[in-house]
Amino acid sequence: MTVAAMWEARAAAGRGAELAAWARESALPALRGAAGLERLELLTAPGERVLLISWWSGEPRPVADPPAELLGRPVHRWSFSSEHVE
Repeated sequence: MTVAAMWEARAAAGRGAELAAWARESALPALRGAAGLERLELLTAPGERVLLISWWSGEPRPVADPPAELLGRPVHRWSFSSEHVE
């Protein structure tokens, strides 16, 4: 079974670029090479939001929280099981 782990953070006002850089420089390297990791994707969205989706065969590895000063609110995390892919 494949599990998609989603990690979403909203940056403090004006800090979206810094939050995205933290994700690229800290969160992604911490996950690369982990057992069961199939794919990583980093996305940004309006409202200074950063989303990291990782696909796993087995239990996902958690993503750390960024420095508190970069956050506009606590990080949200969800895990989903894949039901169908085309």
